[in-house]
Amino acid sequence: MEFKAFLVVFGSVFLAELGDKTQLATMMFASQENVSKWMVFLASSLALVLSSALGTIFGSALGQWLSPKTIQIIAGVVFLILGAGLLWEALNYAPRS
Repeated sequence: MEFKAFLVVFGSVFLAELGDKTQLATMMFASQENVSKWMVFLASSLALVLSSALGTIFGSALGQWLSPKTIQIIAGVVFLILGAGLLWEALNYAPRS
């Protein structure tokens, strides 16, 4: 039973990460010629492990007070706010001369 849960979590997170801002940021750093690709891989991997640990800790704590549906709605709203903020920054970006 645990292996099935592992596969569901792995598949869900893997698919959610494809093409998201984390992967795009990693690609941006890896594209720079003067940066070690191994350093980018290790740093981004460690960042993902740490953010996953925090998500697990906070999700577990929140799960004691809120329903999974409420947590999902809150996460969706936060995602929309972050996306709107990134879009706002991109539309108001003025390149340096």
